Amino acid sequence: MDTMQLNSEIRVQTGKGAARRLRTAGKLPAILYGAETDPIMLAMDYSELKKTLRGRAAENIIFDLTINGEKKSQPKKVMIKEIQRDPVKRDYLHIDLFEISMAKELEVDIPIDLLNTPVGVEQGGVLQHTRREVKAACLPEDLVDRIEVDVSGLDIGQSLHIRDISFPPGLRPLDDENLTIVTVVAPTVTAEVEEGEEVEEAEVEETEGEDVSSEEES
Repeated sequence: MDTMQLNSEIRVQTGKGAARRLRTAGKLPAILYGAETDPIMLAMDYSELKKTLRGRAAENIIFDLTINGEKKSQPKKVMIKEIQRDPVKRDYLHIDLFEISMAKELEVDIPIDLLNTPVGVEQGGVLQHTRREVKAACLPEDLVDRIEVDVSGLDIGQSLHIRDISFPPGLRPLDDENLTIVTVVAPTVTAEVEEGEEVEEAEVEETEGEDVSSEEES
């Protein structure tokens, strides 16, 4: 997997006030840590990060992180552990990064993208995407940002499971192979609603008929 460049600088001040000042200046507070890395307080350009992450699964990108102001200029291989967002505006508030080793396996959740329209849906069935991520292990160089699954051959009543996925080389699934990813079901709910409406209409017509009969008898 190709890595992406990410620039940062060491920050000294901490706390809510310092974080607000950083964000006002167009910076994002961050922290870097790892199994063999002491925590480092960082700041990075907000616009640059937002542009880098646009349209991507942020948790599955490997970055070459450059820390300006650090004595060692060698970029660190890092991934995003967590991004804190404003609950209303959805702006980035803080980012957690962790350093990785290219020689050690990662455990990651990889999004599943469905390709094409199932034949069962074209016949009136309903597509149910029950599992949108798969947990897998791999070396960093074998990491992918998503797995694409062709569902065009699925008919009504058919499903795809973890065992049916063709995983890229170097990627090892950790989930139970029998877990269902996607299925095409018959539109039973719609049919039941229509049937219920027909019964209700028949009862109304029958009641109206009884009312007319009663008036005639009287």
